[in-house]
Amino acid sequence: MKAPPDPARPPGPAPLPSPRVLIADDQELIRTGFRLILTARGIDVVGEAADGAEAVAAERRLRPNVVLMDIRMPTMDGLEATRRILKYSPHCRVLMLTTFDLDRYVYAALTLGASGFLLKDVTADHLAAAVRLVDTGDALLAPSITRRLVQRFASADQSAGDGPTPAIHRNLAALTPRELEVLTLLGRGLSNTELAQALTLSEATIKTHVARIFAKLALRDRAQAVVLAYETGLVTPGDT
Repeated sequence: MKAPPDPARPPGPAPLPSPRVLIADDQELIRTGFRLILTARGIDVVGEAADGAEAVAAERRLRPNVVLMDIRMPTMDGLEATRRILKYSPHCRVLMLTTFDLDRYVYAALTLGASGFLLKDVTADHLAAAVRLVDTGDALLAPSITRRLVQRFASADQSAGDGPTPAIHRNLAALTPRELEVLTLLGRGLSNTELAQALTLSEATIKTHVARIFAKLALRDRAQAVVLAYETGLVTPGDT
């Protein structure tokens, strides 16, 4: 007979539902390997796609929470697929897959709203942790990594012809002086803890400022905030 619950012990938090994941990569071996890794860790892989066009169609049909998106695929690349997916499914999270950690297409994907990127040689535990992280609405990238991307590509000639890099255009006039200060420090790669120390504020207050900045500027996460800080000139390469 099952014992009744102990009224003196409050129930623990309900477990978070497993992320629903779509894997888009033109290499079958990559898709199979990632599927095995994720399913072994209790993450539901709802589908696979071999190119960007298949990824867009599969996302609309299967409604995953997270898409693992290869950048370079035939028929339609991962950048265009990301743009189409996030246009119609803004709550979906996209993690870009790449073999290079400073790929200008990754930078472009961040401006479109991708939540971060993974190298294809990622460890199994890191892959699963990354999927779970972005499923909660956070960004995978540390701002310092994003900053390296922006420093390399934000000032590049947008018409050079080697790949689209759409800018994030926002009106910073909507921000208060304090919010502008927070955004500037975000762009320099500071974490919430470091922001709190630099501005002599509590982390709770910092989180409130960051949330308001995201809401006012329609930013998805910290990765886009860093890109915006550079593209608007709040931060320039070499700032610390």
